[in-house]
Parts: sequence; C-alpha cells; structure tokens
Amino acid sequence: MTVTPLGIPRRLLEFTIDGEPARVPEGSTILDACRAAGKDIPTLCQGDTLRPKNACRVCVVEVEGSRTLVPACSRKAGPGMEVRTDTERARHSRKIVLELLASSVDLSTTPRAAEWIKEYEAKPDRFGPGSARLNEEPKVDNELYVRDYDKCILCYKCVDACGDQWQNTFAISVAGRGFDARIAVEHEAPLTDSACVYCGNCIEVCPTGALSFRSEFDMRAAGTWDESKQSETTTVCAYCGVGCNLTLHVQDNEIVKVTSPHDNPVTHGNLCIKGRFGYQHVQNRG
Repeated sequence: MTVTPLGIPRRLLEFTIDGEPARVPEGSTILDACRAAGKDIPTLCQGDTLRPKNACRVCVVEVEGSRTLVPACSRKAGPGMEVRTDTERARHSRKIVLELLASSVDLSTTPRAAEWIKEYEAKPDRFGPGSARLNEEPKVDNELYVRDYDKCILCYKCVDACGDQWQNTFAISVAGRGFDARIAVEHEAPLTDSACVYCGNCIEVCPTGALSFRSEFDMRAAGTWDESKQSETTTVCAYCGVGCNLTLHVQDNEIVKVTSPHDNPVTHGNLCIKGRFGYQHVQNRG
C-alpha cells in the first residue's frame, strides 16, 4: 500500500485577477494564481525548486494599492487583492527589462525569449552594440559542461543551487560589482581548483543556457542539436540505492543529456555527477 502525505489543509484565499475571481491555497504566490488561471506571465529567474530571487523582474504585475509594480514570483496572494497582469504599465516595464537583457547578453538559447520580445515589441538594438556586458569566449575547460557567461542574466539561480538551497558546495559566487558583476567560481579560480563536484545542478536551473552540457554545446556548434528529434525517457539511476529518477534525452539513438524531474520527491531535479553525466557506458561513442 502506498501512503501519500497530504499535509496540513490550507484555507483558500479569494481575490481577483484582471477582474475575474480567483481562489488559491494560502501561501500561494501571485504567479501560482496567474498560472492556475491560465495567465501567461513571463519569467526568467523564477525556479520551481528554488526560493524566489526577484532578480529579472519580467514577471511584474500591478496590485491595487501598491505604489510600485510587484514581482509575481515572490509576492504572496492575499485575500481581497486586486491583481492586474496586462496593464500598459506592466507591459511597458516588461518590455524595458527584455530590451535591457537582450541588448546586454545573448538570449538565443533562452526558451521563449524571442517570443516575448516579439509579444512586447521590445527593441534591444536601440541601445547599440556597445551595450554587451562581457564579450568573452565560452569557458570550455572540461568534458562535462560549458560556461558561456555571455548568456548569463545574473539571476543567481546557479549560486543558490550550489549553495545552501541544495548542494551546499558553495563553489559558485558573484565576483565584481555593478556593471562588472559576474558569476564566478571562487574568485575566478580555474574550475579544477575549485570546490565544484560536477553535479550539474547549476545546469539544471540555468534559464538561459549560460551553463550547458558539453554534449549540447558541441552539437549546437556543429548545427546538429534538434530538440524536435529528441525523445525523453524517465528511468531510475542504477549507481546506488537512493533511487534518483533520471530523464534521458535521446537524439539519433544517443543520450545527449540527462535531467531529473523537478516534482520527484527524492531528487527535486538534483543529481550527482554519476547520475547526470555517467551514461557513457550504455552507448558506444567510438
């Protein structure tokens, strides 16, 4: 018999979203409520396995009585709250944020970025070619994953995943200040000299492709990466007795990367180096 813990029942809160009544369990965020109501709110720094960071600000909405726009990913829904998601003010703010991000970093591998830029009529080119934040080559210094900081939007999700929220390795930090701030490995030390354990949990939460599997990076460079041809199969890791779930991404009968379901109660999307990268023994790469 399988026992499913139900937890403590939460009371339902009643409020309105764009003039329509909404009810969500107490503790839900405005973003949770908007998604439940079928509202498409853009997000980049929000992650379903991490605490909200309020970094990217593309999910802002208007709340009656609030002086400023509020981030939907972190603001808790409250009884009687009046939320407006598609006002001119909110749309203009999202447009500016998308323009600033797309003008300073490469969003080419960010899911839905191009769609949102078109939807909000953002024009990143108006800031000119000098707005690029880094202009540096990808760091290809190991066989497992690549760091392409020209795609980094400083959402800090990798810092949180490597830090006290999941891995507790603390190999990733922020170096520099202001416009020169960047994600770094322990004060820009070489990766091999850092505390990195190559679990790849930072890759799992990266929303832009700034951190990616070496296999994916190489295939994109060769023009062979095609997600439409990939299948996903979830299985159980065979390395130890923990029982982590693995999702194998397969293209042309080759495993091209491994992820883990975020709703799995064992892993919550996290894996160790063996689970995420140790799949070469099941295929011949010649």
